[in-house]
Amino acid sequence: MAGNSGKRQVRIRVKRFQPDQKAEAFWQDFDLEVEGSDRLLDALNKIKWTLDGTLTFRRSCAHGVCGSDAMRVNGRNRLACKLMMADLGARITIEPMLGFPVVRDLVVDMDPFLAKYEKIKPYLINDEPAPRTERLQSPEDRDRYDETTKCILCGACTGSCPSVWANAEWVGPAAIVNAHRFIFDSRDHAAAERLGILSDRNGVWRCRTIFNCSEACPRGIHVTDAIEEVKRAIVYGGE
Repeated sequence: MAGNSGKRQVRIRVKRFQPDQKAEAFWQDFDLEVEGSDRLLDALNKIKWTLDGTLTFRRSCAHGVCGSDAMRVNGRNRLACKLMMADLGARITIEPMLGFPVVRDLVVDMDPFLAKYEKIKPYLINDEPAPRTERLQSPEDRDRYDETTKCILCGACTGSCPSVWANAEWVGPAAIVNAHRFIFDSRDHAAAERLGILSDRNGVWRCRTIFNCSEACPRGIHVTDAIEEVKRAIVYGGE
């Protein structure tokens, strides 16, 4: 790992797509000076603000919470705001995530991804009369699905999945993770409905247990394990 201080020169190679200018994607190199304390997002901002204002990418909170700046960095899906330049080499390659339609440069179309997320009904379903305060739950019941509440819908897991690359109709790991969060919530009454949705031909069974999704998750969610738990719930009746 490089030191966290001092200036150095880097070359960032970006795969660009500007449909109003060119029909095909192309590569462009940017040479710039960075600080060891800079993040990759800082470097991209520097490119946009000082070298080429047409460079297009998403960013918002810049603290690894919103998930908007997910992209493929040196062949791996990462959040630009969480990658320190000190941990990257002098040559960095950035592309839009695979498995998503590219809108412009590093911006991908998230609409199909979010439609799959909505398909699994990512909200609490409980038809009992609402209590006066809140629906209570034991710490043990909360722990059952705690990890999958951490998803920020960045798409890094989905864009790293070969099953998604091969089949745009597959529901994908992020949707399954968010289904897991409610399937195992003791307050929710729609587990059977969600398991039915995920048991169809484009549901959990298209997962090939490659673990790319777990490796890509910036929140440390064991995505593949969550998918396997959903598979077992389908086979064994939600337990």
